[in-house]
Amino acid sequence: MNAARSPDAPSTPEDDRWGVPAAAGRWPTLAVLVALYAVSITPFVGSLLRGQATNVGSSVLTACASALLLGLVWRGHVWAWRFTVGLSMVAGLLVFVVGMLAATAGPAGWVVSGAGLSYLLLGTALVGTPVIRAFLDSRWSARRGRRS
Repeated sequence: MNAARSPDAPSTPEDDRWGVPAAAGRWPTLAVLVALYAVSITPFVGSLLRGQATNVGSSVLTACASALLLGLVWRGHVWAWRFTVGLSMVAGLLVFVVGMLAATAGPAGWVVSGAGLSYLLLGTALVGTPVIRAFLDSRWSARRGRRS
């Protein structure tokens, strides 16, 4: 029996699998998804703050697509979660390596490497944090129940 759950509360399959109540993962999941979005749009917002208005159209499109994808993860689409985790890992690795290469030219490379590490850590949090997985599993099972 989990200490976080009262003894008379009904047990769900997600609670049994991950050892935590699914409802406990609501805010951590939201925090990870918002942080992923923030890391994704930071270069665009930074360029706008510096007064550089080049590629605004593609940046806005990318920001909207990111919001849509992360919204689908929140709503319980398994394929969106898989795609998000894959993109986080690939983008994190690439951004980290580019940042390390740019770090030889100046301190901005360390900032870029930090963004790569952020992608890697946030993608890993979507996969390996028990409360987040319990919450997402409950969302996935709710979606499966609505569909059938």
